[in-house]
Amino acid sequence: MAKVTIIGATGQVGSYAAHAVSQFPHVQEMCLYGRPGNEQYLDGLAHDMMDSFAARGTNTRVTFGTNPKELRGSDIVVLTSGVPRKPDQSRLDLALENAKIVRHFAEQVGRMAPDAILLVVTNPVDIMTSVALKYSGMMPHRVFGLGTHLDSMRLKACLAEFFNVHVSEVHTRIIGEHGDTMVPMWSATTVGGIQIDNMIGIAKLPRDEMIERVKNSGTYIIKAKGATVFGPGDAVATLVRTIVEDENRMLTVSTQIRREIFGHDGVCISVPTRITRGGVFPIGVRLSPTEEAMFSTSVKMIKELTERIYAALDADSSETA
Repeated sequence: MAKVTIIGATGQVGSYAAHAVSQFPHVQEMCLYGRPGNEQYLDGLAHDMMDSFAARGTNTRVTFGTNPKELRGSDIVVLTSGVPRKPDQSRLDLALENAKIVRHFAEQVGRMAPDAILLVVTNPVDIMTSVALKYSGMMPHRVFGLGTHLDSMRLKACLAEFFNVHVSEVHTRIIGEHGDTMVPMWSATTVGGIQIDNMIGIAKLPRDEMIERVKNSGTYIIKAKGATVFGPGDAVATLVRTIVEDENRMLTVSTQIRREIFGHDGVCISVPTRITRGGVFPIGVRLSPTEEAMFSTSVKMIKELTERIYAALDADSSETA
């Protein structure tokens, strides 16, 4: 049985993720955590969720709070707090503002729940995962980000639509940045167990158009309805279920990579990763020459911006000291 804490439960993604996660039998307690001043909202959200549980027959305890002590005993902490992205704003424009928020909460998690697994959702997620890892002081296998997990699912849906098959027949991955330099692993993409390059008519596959659709999906949804909620919320729920039920699944999430496996280090970026109750463990894979070049570009971009964010955070700490 597990205690799952959602930091940023007052936000749309946080509140939906909390509701989606609470349906899993192994989740014994759902803790809704927010900033001081949001106690009334959190209380109302807790009561609303309890009504939902009664209606669907879920026996999950709901707690809430704004004091860091509420984090104690958490098995999984999901960090969704941050400033939402505006329709025409890139994820990278958010970096410094959200880094300050992530640093604050990561420090709290590191003090109060050092044995938890910390899942970062805040964008730009690769940089925020690095910030959370650094300032929580936790082990690398216990801190990871949503990364390109949802991007991979979006590409999976595009391929299922193109081939007119059930989505479960499609296996594909996007690695690298959750953003413009994402890398589709066409070399590892199969439909019905058949590598797509071995399928008749594959020349008609609009690969570039599909990747542009994946890249722009979040922006389109934000423009159309104000925020992305259900996609990231259910993607978070899938990852939490994988951990609490110890499924040993291989999913594509943002984690700290090592040079001996990937030829790069010092950065958190999405790669195929085995996820268990004990944490997240990146798995080395052989890429095509094109994919390798694209992945290197993605790593370089993320590393450079992460270093700039660290420098800005250090300067901010000096000014407030």
